[in-house]
Amino acid sequence: MQDPTPQPSPPGATRPGGPEPDAPGPAAVPTPTPAPGPLAGFTVGITAARRAGELGALLERRGAAVLHAPAIRIVPLPDDTELLAATKDLIADAPDVVVATTAIGFRGWIEAADGWGLGEELTARLRGVELLARGPKVRGAIRAAGLTESWSPASESMAEVLDRLLAEGVADRRLAVQLHGEPLPGFVEALREAGAEVVGVPVYRWLPPEDIGPVDRLLDAAVARSLDAVTFTSAPAVAGLLERARERGLLEPLLEALRQDVLAACVGPVTAMPLLEHGVQAARPERFRLGPLVQLLCRELPARAGVLPVAGHRLGIRGHAVLVDDELRAVPPAGMALLRALARRPGWVVSRAELLRALPGAGRDEHAVETAMARLRTALGAPKLIQTVVKRGYRLALDTASDAKYAEVAES
Repeated sequence: MQDPTPQPSPPGATRPGGPEPDAPGPAAVPTPTPAPGPLAGFTVGITAARRAGELGALLERRGAAVLHAPAIRIVPLPDDTELLAATKDLIADAPDVVVATTAIGFRGWIEAADGWGLGEELTARLRGVELLARGPKVRGAIRAAGLTESWSPASESMAEVLDRLLAEGVADRRLAVQLHGEPLPGFVEALREAGAEVVGVPVYRWLPPEDIGPVDRLLDAAVARSLDAVTFTSAPAVAGLLERARERGLLEPLLEALRQDVLAACVGPVTAMPLLEHGVQAARPERFRLGPLVQLLCRELPARAGVLPVAGHRLGIRGHAVLVDDELRAVPPAGMALLRALARRPGWVVSRAELLRALPGAGRDEHAVETAMARLRTALGAPKLIQTVVKRGYRLALDTASDAKYAEVAES
């Protein structure tokens, strides 16, 4: 009689019903960790009132932390008495030329005129004039209104529009210029000096924000260097931020931060002009659009941060985090302060006293440096990146070849 008790299978044998219940299955394939975005570890301020959500989404998709503080607000067009007055004036006294500068502004003008019962009269008047469009988006808005532009520059540049008008001759001609929330420095003045009568069409106006709190928080972050960049999409936003800084006694500290440590990124040259007047060289893309502005930040911020070869690793120090061999490591503020102090002289010993001065609110106890350093090493996940030099301080363990290179630079 056969023994009914199940017998263990010999090693390597397979049971008729399949493998043993505790037999190991196929090795799991680890899911690769996605590479951090080009803006991971950076914090970017947004001052825009319009399309801020779109800009913020573009930045966050590339890894940035975003601080939104609209520096201005837009007066709704139907409530704007200045635009109503300008519209009635142009209907009553036809201009020879109308210059349309923005698509949203031109559409808003037509929509506001419709709301006032003046839409048909305005479009009829515009059909009989030379209508210049600054770029393709404006052309689209003009054609959507049932009108046809007379000319549009390939460069989308107001300078090219001005050159064309001056070449045609504007003496004793009446020109209407659609303003886009900001003055056009030099444009209107040049036309008037050439003998033109210029009527400004203020399609929307800017006013200070109703809630000033976010602007104050952005100002504080910029002055404290907690921001890596601030974006501007209109000159009034620049002016609004500078004016608020002046009111709080922070204008010079803000300008110093923007000149040295915080990248000012503007969508175009007109937007950048108020900063240039204060000695701030703002970065701007070749094409005046949000996408190229974000691409500019993706190039500029990592390049400004740089990468150091330390203890066999690649160390990229960003605004609020560190890249260690392309792995983003969150670092507390005290640790970032120490790391920046060490990175200013990579490979050189930095004393505890100097590191203590770099720590925010550390007081006089050098033990605070040791505590913050221990947390920094833990956060980096590679303790050998920072070496302790007994009785002297700490240094970044710069790789030997790089160490020699820095020594040559220091001696030259």
